[in-house]
Amino acid sequence: MQLTKKSLSFFSAIALSLGLVACGGGDKPADSQSKAETNAAAPADADTLAKIKAADKIRIGVFGDKPPFGYVDADGKNQGFDVEIARELTKDLLGSPDKVEFILTEAANRVEYAKSGKVDLVLANFTQTPERAEVVDFATPYMQVSLGVISPANAKITDIAQLKGKTLLVNKGTTADAYFTKNHPEITLLKFDQNTETFDALKDGRGVALAHDNALLWAWAKENPNFEVAIGKLGEPENIAPAVKKGDTALLNWVNEEMAKIKQDGRLVAAYDKTLKPVYGDKVKPEELLAK
Repeated sequence: MQLTKKSLSFFSAIALSLGLVACGGGDKPADSQSKAETNAAAPADADTLAKIKAADKIRIGVFGDKPPFGYVDADGKNQGFDVEIARELTKDLLGSPDKVEFILTEAANRVEYAKSGKVDLVLANFTQTPERAEVVDFATPYMQVSLGVISPANAKITDIAQLKGKTLLVNKGTTADAYFTKNHPEITLLKFDQNTETFDALKDGRGVALAHDNALLWAWAKENPNFEVAIGKLGEPENIAPAVKKGDTALLNWVNEEMAKIKQDGRLVAAYDKTLKPVYGDKVKPEELLAK
């Protein structure tokens, strides 16, 4: 097909504009775009600690409504066991515990916050599981929890055998649900979605006992002295640990070193005494919850 001069001019203009786009656009130099692409493809751990130090701030994901681990008090300040650990890490890294930016997270978005880089570190009562370890990197654990069973103080369940043929209360999809479904089919399970529903059912006598994480049960029992955690450890313990973005090796190694320090110098126990002991009282010893 023969092209006129007018057509040639038209196609030349298109070619020129495409060339400019390929070079990065009218207001972004080509080398700027190239650097952006290089940075986007850089490893997750590239200069992470350097970036935190340059910003003079670390972003740590914590709970805002899960006392005593992470919550916002009446004055709008972050408090709790996880928060105390976060402040110790920040002080060691940046010289002051105030150089942390707390990012409030929920159980459902902890993984996503770490993966997306919205936070540098997650310290939100994060249980280490094989599934989660595939998408985030866990540091050295600082706490361990096990399954526990709570029952009325005047009708204590002290052995699993006592539950045969009786109704046990659990939350759907929890470790307790999975454990008893798999290992004790002789026990009838009554399942609820929300913690409030499950504990209300215990108060109402719809089950002879309730199974959940022992850390939660001990705290609830302190507020409800008519009930007792007569079985404090059941099944395999689970680790609670800090987590970082997958492949963020530099930050992960630093957190591991720091966790070892605060365990050895007594700061982890001090955090327990400040935030958890007032909740658990003398019935729970620090060594029952704190990871070695």
